Amino acid sequence: MSADILAIETSCDETAAAVVRDGRDCLGAAVSSQIDLHARFGGVVPEIASRSHQEVVNLIIDEALAQANLLLSEVDAVAVTRGPGLPGALIVGVAAAKALAYGAGKPLIGINHLEGHIFANFFTFPDLAPPFVALVVSGGHTLLAYIATPEAYEVLGQTLDDAAGEAFDKVAGYLELGYPGGPILEKLAAEGDPGAINFPRAMIKTADYDFSLSGLKTAVLYYVTKKQAAGEDLNLPDLAAGFQAAVIDVQVYKTVKAAEAKGAKTVVLAGGVAANQALKDRLGAEVAARGWRLFAPPLGLCTDNAIMIAAAAWPKWLRRDFLALDAEPDPNMKLGRYRAGLNCRR
Repeated sequence: MSADILAIETSCDETAAAVVRDGRDCLGAAVSSQIDLHARFGGVVPEIASRSHQEVVNLIIDEALAQANLLLSEVDAVAVTRGPGLPGALIVGVAAAKALAYGAGKPLIGINHLEGHIFANFFTFPDLAPPFVALVVSGGHTLLAYIATPEAYEVLGQTLDDAAGEAFDKVAGYLELGYPGGPILEKLAAEGDPGAINFPRAMIKTADYDFSLSGLKTAVLYYVTKKQAAGEDLNLPDLAAGFQAAVIDVQVYKTVKAAEAKGAKTVVLAGGVAANQALKDRLGAEVAARGWRLFAPPLGLCTDNAIMIAAAAWPKWLRRDFLALDAEPDPNMKLGRYRAGLNCRR
C-alpha cells in the first residue's frame, strides 16, 4: 500500500515541509531557517520563532508540494510534529496541518519530534532494523533510547539539565564566538589539543544512563574567569577541544554501555549534534571495535527537517494510527514505550 505523506515541522526555529512516498522517497522538501533572526540574541527567542513560522509556513508547504508536482488533494495524509518543542512554534505547525487535513479530507498524523530524528536514519538506510540503541543529541534534547521494534521505545536515560547542543551554544555565547555554537566550537576544536585542559566528565561512572552538562558549562566559565583574572591569554582551540572532548567522552561511554547492557549490535546517532564529526568518528570507532554497526544521517537530515517527520509517519499510516482534528500540540511530549494507536508518552 503506497502513500504520499505531506509533513510539517515547526518545533523550534526551522519551518519545514516535505512530501515523502512510503517513508523512503522524498518527492519535495523545503526549509526556512531562522538562524539569522536569533543570532543577535545568542539563542532562539520563542516569540520571534512563532511569528516567523506564521509568516512562511504556507509558502514552505506550497514549495514542497510544487517540488513534488502534487496538489494537496493528491497526497494521502498530512503529518505534523506535535511535540516536544516551543509551544507557540508547535501551535503554528499543528494548526496548519489540521486546516489542511480538514479542508482536503485527509487523515492527520501526529509525530514525536525525537522519533522523527531517529527516523531520519530509517529514511536514509533501508537496511536499518531494530533492535538498536539510539543516542539523540540536539539543541533541546539529549537522551539514550532502546528501540526493540518500530513500535516500542524505551528511554534509558536523558539529560538532567542542559542538552548537548544547548551547552555548546551557551559556552560559545559566553566566549562571544557567535551562534549557533556547535559548528563554531567544532571548527576551533579541530585545531586544538583535547588533552590540554581536563574538564570534568560528569556522571560518566554512574550506574544510570543519564547525562548532566551544567557542571561542565560552569567549569568552562570558571576556567575562563580564572585565566582572565590572572591576565593570561586564552587558547581558544584548546579550550574548545577540551570542552568538546568532555561532552563526547560521556556520551560515547554511556551509549556503548547501554548497547552492551541491551545486547544490541546496532547504534543509531540522531539529532542536530549528530552533525559533529568528532562525535561520529569517536562513536564509530568504539562501535567498530566491537564489531557493531553505527548509523548516522547525512548532514542535511541531522538538523530539524520535515523529511524525517514524513518518514516517521509512514508506519503510523500503515497502522491507521491517526490523530483527531481536535488534538492539541504537546510541548512536553515524551518518547517512551507505546502501543500502536496510543500517543508516544512515557
